[in-house]
Amino acid sequence: MSFKSDIEIAQEAKLRPISEIAKRAGIDEKYLEYYGRYKAKVSLDALSDNENKQGKLVLVTAITPTPAGEGKTTTTIGLADAMTRLGKSCTLALREPSMGPVFGIKGGAAGGGYAQVVPMEDLNLHFTGDFHAIGAANNLLAALIDNHIQQGNALNIDPRQITWKRAVDMNDRQLRFIVDGLGGRVNGTPREDGFEITVASEVMAVFCLSTSITDLKERLGRIVIGYSYSGEPVLASDLKANGAMAALLKDALQPNLVQTLEGTPAYVHGGPFANIAHGCNSVLATTMGLVHADYLITEAGFGADLGAEKFIDIKCRATGLDPSAVVLVATVRALKMHGGVAKADLKEENLEALAAGMDNLTQHVRNVIDVFNRPVVVAINRFPDDTEAELELVREECEKQGVHVALSEVWGKGGEGGVELAEEVIRLCELPSQGDLGFVYGEDTTIREKIEAIAKRVYRADGVDFVGPAVKQLKVLEDNGFGKLPVCIAKTQYSFADDPKMIGVPKDFRITVRNLKASAGAGFIVALTGDVMTMPGLPKVPSAEKIDVDESGKISGLF
Repeated sequence: MSFKSDIEIAQEAKLRPISEIAKRAGIDEKYLEYYGRYKAKVSLDALSDNENKQGKLVLVTAITPTPAGEGKTTTTIGLADAMTRLGKSCTLALREPSMGPVFGIKGGAAGGGYAQVVPMEDLNLHFTGDFHAIGAANNLLAALIDNHIQQGNALNIDPRQITWKRAVDMNDRQLRFIVDGLGGRVNGTPREDGFEITVASEVMAVFCLSTSITDLKERLGRIVIGYSYSGEPVLASDLKANGAMAALLKDALQPNLVQTLEGTPAYVHGGPFANIAHGCNSVLATTMGLVHADYLITEAGFGADLGAEKFIDIKCRATGLDPSAVVLVATVRALKMHGGVAKADLKEENLEALAAGMDNLTQHVRNVIDVFNRPVVVAINRFPDDTEAELELVREECEKQGVHVALSEVWGKGGEGGVELAEEVIRLCELPSQGDLGFVYGEDTTIREKIEAIAKRVYRADGVDFVGPAVKQLKVLEDNGFGKLPVCIAKTQYSFADDPKMIGVPKDFRITVRNLKASAGAGFIVALTGDVMTMPGLPKVPSAEKIDVDESGKISGLF
């Protein structure tokens, strides 16, 4: 049997005019700024139309990722289409893809099969230019820093303590560590520098957490760019940078509206990674969906230990958002990998390995129920090689946890394949209140205590070791008044531990924090653990080698 590729399915789809999609989303046409026939930005003024309405928020997350894939975005999109099929007023909120993974190894982030957001080529490449605006704002601040030093350095910025990096939306390991300002006095002050991928920039995090242009400008002003010779933090507002940065971002701040293959409205806006940032789409896109629909389906990046934890401890804490239900996506294939099966052998039935891998799913389930205090359904993204015995084992183990399992076949069937999941999500949303949303740590705890709480309560680590610069940085951050901020742990997505080789449910391990940084504009402390980097590299065979465009402008090779 031959299958159509994602891009073939997307290119054959008959898209509806974005004005029609806006009507379905409850958005008056007067609030649209058109980017062609099938994309539009939505004015923030549309939020005032139904500001007292509050739909049900559904968070989609997943087990610990594996190379076998989980299909979290595909499931999220298919769930929204299934909700629409059931007659529910539903919208979708997703992150914009970074071009780094598109040209690297992971591919795009528009879903797959018959559960996609379209136009997928636009979405995966330049889209509406938001990432370019974010990169430009980031690099404007970098230019102002070095210009200030060149022009006399009135703020006494210590070039050895500049924490702000330049940004580009591409995987480029060559730019991780550079020396710039060479060529003599007129060409700047020589110093060590580096680049981050745009999605790791604090400007991206600020962008996604801002609730208005005023809030955006204030957050940008609080960005710490480094420290003076006397050890005082230097802010973007000290350089008078935040006004110009906000001017670059004012249009980008408006959420983007597109559609699924089945015509469900989808807001795709912002795109921080969840292993090195907070991994959630913009607050404004989430809010726009909630005030115009009865259900808003959104996802958080990677596994529940990363994206969902940050969604709750950072995004929900800052905004008051509160999910009514959580969907935890898993595959039999991925669970068998967590049980020790090699990728090449995943097509073979292996109940013993599946039972062992179920521990990973169970830990995520318990975290959602016991730590975050929210009801959860497990969505099994079904593959053709899954056997009935394997699916029954997953059901039985989840039932022991008091959790229902719903099969998701949205890749091959679109919304029709997600109806079982949608019905369970609706049931969970209608349950009596579960009480207050559970945060992993209290606001008044120290930075060390916050990190230890996540490590012990979510990862189930034995403790945390602070090494190298992190030891001194703990005190510096507390002394400078940043101790009350929540924490964003930058960690490998492939394990509960900070070692990607420790799959399944690791035991007897500790988390190593090697660096701490104040993202005061975004409103959190970033803790870098293990070997995680903020600038990825390309693989031996990048996806870019397969992407092409013909004379008519038709793109091929995207997935």
